Amino acid sequence: MATAPGRLREVAGFFLRLGFTAFGGPAAHVAMMQQEAVQRRGWLAREDFLDLLGATNLIPGPSSTQLAMSLGYRRAGWAGLVLGGICFILPASLLTLGIAWAYVRYGRLPQAQGLLYGIKPVVLAIVFQALWNLGRTAFRTRLLVALGLLALAGSFLGLHPLAVLLGAGLVSAAAFWARTGRGTGALWLPLSLGAAGIPAVGLAGLFLAFLKFGSVVFGSGYVLLAFLKADLVDHWHWLTQAQLLDAIAVGQITPGPVFTTATFIGYLLRGWPGAALATVGIFLPSFLFVGVLGLALPRLRKSPPLAAFLDGVNVGALALMMAVTWALGRAALVDPWAALLGLASAGLLLRTRLNPAWLVLAGGAAGLLIH
Repeated sequence: MATAPGRLREVAGFFLRLGFTAFGGPAAHVAMMQQEAVQRRGWLAREDFLDLLGATNLIPGPSSTQLAMSLGYRRAGWAGLVLGGICFILPASLLTLGIAWAYVRYGRLPQAQGLLYGIKPVVLAIVFQALWNLGRTAFRTRLLVALGLLALAGSFLGLHPLAVLLGAGLVSAAAFWARTGRGTGALWLPLSLGAAGIPAVGLAGLFLAFLKFGSVVFGSGYVLLAFLKADLVDHWHWLTQAQLLDAIAVGQITPGPVFTTATFIGYLLRGWPGAALATVGIFLPSFLFVGVLGLALPRLRKSPPLAAFLDGVNVGALALMMAVTWALGRAALVDPWAALLGLASAGLLLRTRLNPAWLVLAGGAAGLLIH
């Protein structure tokens, strides 16, 4: 057993490396964490990982960042929660800050097509492997398989991710009640806060705006973009449409959480202090929510009705990942070279214990050479 300082060093090293190499968005981040924390390091069982994945999708904030915090908590307690979150967020924030400085100074974004060309097929292979491993644990009954298929269909039909998760969870809980005659009990769900107008781009207003975003946005960073457009462009007129599109592009070409788009926007609006306050504001609620989740989740799993609800949420979360993987595949496998990169990566992941971070770096290098 590792000592407490040893576990903290493990958490810091793992999430710092992941923060520099986790391209591809939330689904890819989840896949990399599953491959490293569950398969290679054995920090927790697949069942426990699925519980964390399903639960973090039910609270506001960036789901993959909150999963990093939850894994840090499981490995090294409260200090691990804070350290895991900071180490995952910090590399992406610093890279985004550097891009924001260059954008303001030179008026354009750096070109990264070749890098992304090679990274996307590798990310697709990593996500596929995670779905294969987690699916064998999650889809253990016919009911859960059927729920997963329904959730996947709902995702393709455009249902909100939260509706998919809650629907799968409630159906699973209702099926448990029908089998046993036991009630499902109370289900606690976070409530969204109302949006208040902020007229000026002061530092306090900037912090409060991103604190609100971090408190009410469910799901991935892509949901955040809709909030940014509605408030920062349409309502408060802090940004132009072109600036928002550039901020979105930065979130795609940097590793780590898409929510570090806040760092870019904060720098555009109020320089270095704005970047720091926007970043702290958008991620601060997640630390609080995950802390509460760490205390509540073991109690939920001990209750059979709520455990059934969580089983349904888990298969719903995997269905959402499958829908993202389909979209990612269409964007990544654009020619035979990209398909070859994806197949080679999948073969290596399924047959070896290779760290996926090295595959991401190799894919980026290959993309630069090919492109």
